[in-house]
Amino acid sequence: MTSFDDYDIQILTLLQANGRLTSQQLSDLIGLSASQCSRRRIHLEQTRKILGYHARLSPGATGPEITGLIEVRLINHTPASVDSFHQRVASSSAITDAYKTTGDADYLLKVTVTDLQSLSRLISQLVADHQSVAHVKTSVVLNRLKEGGVMLVGGDSHNG
Repeated sequence: MTSFDDYDIQILTLLQANGRLTSQQLSDLIGLSASQCSRRRIHLEQTRKILGYHARLSPGATGPEITGLIEVRLINHTPASVDSFHQRVASSSAITDAYKTTGDADYLLKVTVTDLQSLSRLISQLVADHQSVAHVKTSVVLNRLKEGGVMLVGGDSHNG
């Protein structure tokens, strides 16, 4: 199976909504045999169309947390500077998502820390450790309304 077809798209869509679906459940939903669904899932994993499975946690499930969005602009874009910055992003467990962007910022980082002091320390490290960082702009998330395509239960849309 080398091509990507409508069944693969259905499998990906269903697994994105619920990664715990069994091959039998997929079979019932899309009309292929369980063994075909299993083979297709394995192929999608091996070809890195599926990168992994995870649990979607409620806000604060692992304790108090602060989510920040940090815009980063680099002074220069030499390969060495960019590689150094990418290594810093990769090595920080506090940086949960990183995007190269257009516009005023070169990168947008989503970070999760335990308190404002940790956020301040992370920002200082980004600037101090990388002479190629020209500017950072940080926003603190007050309320998570929608994440991963899912409206979060209990999100208060009237405040913040």
